[in-house]
Amino acid sequence: MPEVGPDNRVPEVGPDDRVPEVGSDDGSVRQTSAVRREQVLVAARTVIARDGLNATTEAVARAAGVSQPYVMRLFGTKRDLVVAAYAAAAERVVATFEAVEPGPEAAHRLSDAYLHLLEDRDQILVLLQGFVAGADPQVGQIARHTLARVFRLYVERTGEPAEGGRNFVAAGMLLTVLTAVQAAEHRGEQPDLDTMIDTLDTPGCGW
Repeated sequence: MPEVGPDNRVPEVGPDDRVPEVGSDDGSVRQTSAVRREQVLVAARTVIARDGLNATTEAVARAAGVSQPYVMRLFGTKRDLVVAAYAAAAERVVATFEAVEPGPEAAHRLSDAYLHLLEDRDQILVLLQGFVAGADPQVGQIARHTLARVFRLYVERTGEPAEGGRNFVAAGMLLTVLTAVQAAEHRGEQPDLDTMIDTLDTPGCGW
């Protein structure tokens, strides 16, 4: 097990360090820690989506197929892992919108881009976990930055006034919540909820 430093942090692995791949008896198959770090972040997203921001490093390690001490070597602390996983999910949203070119079709393309993100349920649930934990200094800052950046990107890409950006973000949040509660999968259960879904196809709703 790695030696723990005086501040109770396990020494982190550098991005170019090479480590045995899990499942290799002699360590002959190796991957850089940067690759492993990404794999752990993907696993963390799945676990956080299921267990919330209180997800354990043991659960993340199992999902990633690595040892819990190795997860700690990569990220230092559980908090650093959680913040990194949330930041990665938020950055994915921002990067998706940044990839949309300005122009007359920008509003439609931005909407399509987010609908594509909604197909990844874990991604959406992790984002919602961060919004709930908005009082946390680091997580809250990331959440606020993401909302503000999405708003600004919509206004810049479409040329619409601030009201258009606000409506886009509001409709996007509604879609996020509807996805989280599996509204589309339960059509017919709540007629008013069905109506709410249908209004998202109405011109002027911001979507």
